[in-house]
Amino acid sequence: MTKISFYILPDGARNNRYTLACRLADKAYQQGHRVFVHTSSMDEARHIDRLLWTFRDGSFIPHGLHGKADPAQTPVLIGHGEDAEDEHEVLINLSPETPGFFSRFERVAEPIDQDAEVRKTGRLRYRFYKDRGYPLETHKLNN
Repeated sequence: MTKISFYILPDGARNNRYTLACRLADKAYQQGHRVFVHTSSMDEARHIDRLLWTFRDGSFIPHGLHGKADPAQTPVLIGHGEDAEDEHEVLINLSPETPGFFSRFERVAEPIDQDAEVRKTGRLRYRFYKDRGYPLETHKLNN
């Protein structure tokens, strides 16, 4: 069964959920996992694509946009709206909705910052997963 983790940034955090998503993708990549970052729009996907190049000095995460990058050469794919196709290890969800394909992933990460709308939709997704019996974890981060 898919394991779902919510990562919650504190009030006044220097970073937002996009930077947190990059940190989570980096950690999963360093552990040898394939990652699919699900966004709500092409603009958001491009933002994450750019941010993965710059969020930390000296880091390199092979990544690309879903449908444009070669999955065989790209362990971190960024998509929006579409199905994740053959991906099934780690899903980082930046969309306000629960992706219809989440259950085929081993792990789902839900980055949450202090934006009111992000918190509201995060609570709705939490209830959705809980009501369906998925194992949930909540990590309240220091920053």
